[in-house]
Amino acid sequence: MLIVAGTLYVDPAERDVYLASCVEAVRAARSAPGCVDFAVSADLVEPGRINVYERRESDEQLLAFRGSGPTDEQAAAILGAEVHKFRISGVEAP
Repeated sequence: MLIVAGTLYVDPAERDVYLASCVEAVRAARSAPGCVDFAVSADLVEPGRINVYERRESDEQLLAFRGSGPTDEQAAAILGAEVHKFRISGVEAP
């Protein structure tokens, strides 16, 4: 199991526009083979921050989906990013 999680930073005045441009990508990600969960959402405290969270069953499935990547327009809107991939060896109840 893999988790890809982190933050993107965009112009606070453009965050809603950026998020609206992600709707179809979120739908596509969630229906892609191996996707357990996928979310892109506005941070509740920082106006230019977007939180990303993704769970995948395997590297191969992650890479197959990632092949398309963000549009040129989305990539240009990202002012900064800190996103990491985590390998999960076990899952427990909190």
